[in-house]
Amino acid sequence: MKLLNFTLIKLTICLVVGILLAHYLELNFYVILFVTIGLITLLGLYYWSIKSKINRQPFFGILACICMVGIGVIAYNIQNEKLRPNHYTNISSDEKENTFIIQIRKRLKPDSYNNKYIGKIKAINGKDATGRLLINIKRDSLSQHFKIDDVLFISSTLKTVQKPLNPYQFNYNKYLELNNVYHQVYLNSENVFQLSDSKSTIYGYADALRTKINTKLIEAGFKDDALSIMNALLLGQRQTIDKTIYSNYVNSGTIHILAVSGLHVGIILWILNFFFRPLLYLKHGHVIRPIILVSLLWIFAIIAGLSPSVTRAVTMFSVVSIAMHLKRRTNIYNTLVTSAFIILLLQPTLLFAVGFQMSYLAVLSIVSIQPIIYSVWRPKYWIINKPWEILTVTLAAQAGIAPISLYYFHQFPGLFFISNLVVIPFLGLILGIGITIIALALLNILPDFMVDIYSFIIDSLNQFIAWVAQFENFLFRDIPFTLIQVLMAYLIIITAIQVYKFRSFKWTALCLLAIIGLQGVFFYNKLQTQHDAFVIFNRSRHTLIGLKEHRKLTVYHNLEDTKFNSDYAIKNYKVGEFIDDIETDSLQTVYQYNDKIILAIDSLAVYKNISFQPHFILLRNSPKLNLNRVIDSLKPKRIITDASNYKTYLKRWKETCAHKKIPFHQTNEKGAFILK
Repeated sequence: MKLLNFTLIKLTICLVVGILLAHYLELNFYVILFVTIGLITLLGLYYWSIKSKINRQPFFGILACICMVGIGVIAYNIQNEKLRPNHYTNISSDEKENTFIIQIRKRLKPDSYNNKYIGKIKAINGKDATGRLLINIKRDSLSQHFKIDDVLFISSTLKTVQKPLNPYQFNYNKYLELNNVYHQVYLNSENVFQLSDSKSTIYGYADALRTKINTKLIEAGFKDDALSIMNALLLGQRQTIDKTIYSNYVNSGTIHILAVSGLHVGIILWILNFFFRPLLYLKHGHVIRPIILVSLLWIFAIIAGLSPSVTRAVTMFSVVSIAMHLKRRTNIYNTLVTSAFIILLLQPTLLFAVGFQMSYLAVLSIVSIQPIIYSVWRPKYWIINKPWEILTVTLAAQAGIAPISLYYFHQFPGLFFISNLVVIPFLGLILGIGITIIALALLNILPDFMVDIYSFIIDSLNQFIAWVAQFENFLFRDIPFTLIQVLMAYLIIITAIQVYKFRSFKWTALCLLAIIGLQGVFFYNKLQTQHDAFVIFNRSRHTLIGLKEHRKLTVYHNLEDTKFNSDYAIKNYKVGEFIDDIETDSLQTVYQYNDKIILAIDSLAVYKNISFQPHFILLRNSPKLNLNRVIDSLKPKRIITDASNYKTYLKRWKETCAHKKIPFHQTNEKGAFILK
């Protein structure tokens, strides 16, 4: 068993290495494919030649690892739909209008202007094609909400998904590419024609079931907020949660309960085990029951949308369930590695999903760290022991996900242990009652008193979460944390666990070196961000200019205070550049950075009779001027425009600069303008 565990871990690591190589390097798919096939053939021949001597042949293990790296590269590239000859990018052009037949595959959370969907292309310009698009349909009184599997006929020009325009901004373009979405279309409701609303995939039937459940729950009397939380807890759908409520769950450190994960799936498996226990008395019950349990778990996973967390949890519990019925001893580490291996082999891009990473790290931390914390104190009485167990689980999970959470979200909820101590004990009850309510609602026998009681429970949960989230002084925001710091933090955690287990000098020395390494990275990051910079940010309809001097940022802007305080461009820049202090000022006409002079011309278009020659000219707020005369008069080295200008003006100025052969920087195309 130990050899199997170690071998599986090594193969999984090699698979991950292959996925990372394919993700970050442009490798020739067909070369890797043929080389890997050849190596696997050689491995098979080598195995038959040595057989029982396999444990004494290190070359066999090395060859197996190389093969697995190749399989990782192949698995990643197989997911890349662009390699298929009938992918729409291989038979279409971005510059002309195309006609598409598209099948809706996923509903996304709408924004203020558009309903959003992921659509699978069935045909383009009358030719069979494959691929996925991000579909934006303008929201209006006539807009229709489409369902999964609906087939649409649309006509539109393909547009690339906007890359980050400001420093340290979330790269939505890269995120969509990992899901094989490379373009988007913008549509009005009147130029979208529905061809079919019939269900043809299991995802469509799952969506229809979710829709039916929601209809029944609404008819039973559940209101918006309670209904949205039920959708998240029981059906894995978080699109309808109010922004304020969602923010409260994030700030209180309990957002994990809104993502269907191991805790939810574990409770469901326990319920299913209880109901199907009588099958064990049948002749082939030990075969029939695990088949039914695993099938039902995967049906639930599909209904919940196959998110990374639920996929991981269902895969892991499927392995556990099968092992239990085969009367094999299950090792949690082996189970986790097995589930990760299967998931990454079938869907390698999940390796880069935040939910997938945090899900595995949380479980690994619980099984590794929780016993250590719990051993510090073992209460004799059940009433004290249970809260202590929950607290240790919460602390262990938080310790495991804290580094990666800081890296992605740059904040830490200081009161997470209080909120989880209250929420987790009741989550099983909430889920159990919720599943019962859904079943009764589908059968049209749900009594009103149960609706009132469950709504009260959900509302009370939301109120408690809101109460915890209001203590903003305990929510530590804007914490800079780099990838190297993440790796060093996990090295500290791993070596600290080994120090506790073995109490050896070697592990103690490694742990201390890791701590020193983390401190060194912290000082290095501070040193690297000591440089000054002048930044013209991209901000729609406004002007936002930053002057960075060491660890201080002065921001010149025309935003309202409330909008400025919540502006992500400044927040992201503050975190990414390790800024300590931010000051604000009104917009100026002239800026000087080092030996460069930047002249800002606003809507008044005042630029004549100046006594200096600017190096750069910033056009903002759509000034009415003759740019030819401005260039001839001031002879700048570059023209810069921000997103406060009319698009028609930008187009005209761009043509003028091209004619004059002077560089033109448009922030809503090229991103923020930065001088260092």
